[in-house]
Amino acid sequence: MDAAPSVWLTGSVHPELFVIAGVAGGAWVAARRRARAGVGRGRAVAFFAGLAVLLAALNGPLHDLSERYLFSAHMVQHLLLTLAVPPLLLAGLPAFMLDGLLAPLLRHAGPAAVLRALTRPVPALLLYTVALVAWHLPGPYDTALASHGWHLVEHVTLLVTATLAWWPVLASSARLPALPYGAQILYLFAFGVPMTLVAAMITGAERVLYAFYAAAPRIGPLDPFDDQRLGGLLMWVPAGLIPLLAFTAVFFRWAAEEADDLDESERAPRPTP
Repeated sequence: MDAAPSVWLTGSVHPELFVIAGVAGGAWVAARRRARAGVGRGRAVAFFAGLAVLLAALNGPLHDLSERYLFSAHMVQHLLLTLAVPPLLLAGLPAFMLDGLLAPLLRHAGPAAVLRALTRPVPALLLYTVALVAWHLPGPYDTALASHGWHLVEHVTLLVTATLAWWPVLASSARLPALPYGAQILYLFAFGVPMTLVAAMITGAERVLYAFYAAAPRIGPLDPFDDQRLGGLLMWVPAGLIPLLAFTAVFFRWAAEEADDLDESERAPRPTP
C-alpha cells in the first residue's frame, strides 16, 4: 500500500531537540556577550546553521520519510549528521568557547589523555570509519530502525565520531588544536574514504540489503532496490565533494596566512650595515 502524499509535507516533531538546541544557542549567545574578544559573524552563522540543520534532519518530513519509507531519505539524514552538522558546529565555536567546554574534562589526567588520543587524526578517522561502516551493515541497520533506543544510539554515535573526525581540521581549541594546514590537506584526502566505501557497498549491491525498507510502504515511483541505489549515489557524491570543498578552503586559508607572513617579514626593519 502506498503512503499518503502528506508525508512529504508533514512529520514528527521532537520538542526535546528544540529545547537542547535552544539551550545550546542561548549558551553561545551568553558566552559571546561575556567574551572580551569579539566573535566574528561567520562563527555565529556557522553555529546556528548547524543547530538548524540538526533540527531539520531529526524532525519533520525528513525524519518520517527516513524512519518509515525511504532508504534514500535516511541517507540524506546521515549525510547531514556527519558532513554538515559537526563541521558547522565546530566552525561556530571560537577557541574560548571550545576550551571552556573542554576545561572540566581536561582538569583530570585520565579524561584529558582520552580526549587527546581521540582527537588525533588516526584514531579520530578510524572511529568514524568503524561507526559509519558498522551502522550501514544490514544487521545493525535494521536493528536501529526496529528500536528507537538503538536508533538514538546510532545517531549519537555518528554525530560524535564525525565530530572527532572533523576535529583535526576545524577545531579552534588551544588545548586540543587542529592540525597544521599542510597536514590538514593530507588528512582531507583520507577523510572521504570511509563514506565512499559505504556508498560503493550500497550502490554495488545486487539485492535489497535492508529488510526494513524491502517491506516499507512505497512512496513515489521507486521500488526498494532503486531507492537503495539512489541512497548509495547520494552518499557517494558528497563523500568526495565535501572534503574537496574543505580542502579548497584550507588551501586558500594557508596561502593567505603565508602571504601575510611574507608581508610582515618585508615590512620588518632591516639592520643597517
